[in-house]
Amino acid sequence: MKIRKGVKSDLPSVLELIKELAVYEKALHEVEITLEQLEEDGFGEEPVFQFLVATENEEIVGLALYYFRYSTWKGKAIYLEDLVVKESHRGKGYGQKLLDAIVEEARQTGLKQVRWQVLDWNEPAINFYKKLGAHLDDEWINCTLTAKQIANY
Repeated sequence: MKIRKGVKSDLPSVLELIKELAVYEKALHEVEITLEQLEEDGFGEEPVFQFLVATENEEIVGLALYYFRYSTWKGKAIYLEDLVVKESHRGKGYGQKLLDAIVEEARQTGLKQVRWQVLDWNEPAINFYKKLGAHLDDEWINCTLTAKQIANY
């Protein structure tokens, strides 16, 4: 088991993990991202995300995709967009190792928070995060404007 920074050549496997997560969340039809868009957004002139991968025998089996955000109350933070491990490799500690690496990056760079979301029905993930001591907030409501709503705003 190895955790390492993601590189551009990892993106086809990253896209497959994104789709596997979407299947698990019963939302594959909502995945619009393409390999080309991931390449531009992650490795173009102004990258907007970074990622770590978990590997087993050189095969990518897990992903932690994140970006930096800013809290007007706390300062710099990491937002963990997705933490996913292939279903066939769950329960082996990959998720723990990926999250450990994210927390270590936050610690090393002096960040004030690591934030993420979890679906309210995803009991395995909720239990995992509770076991780690994460605070699960039931006070804030997510707000989203879709591409269509932005265009019609």
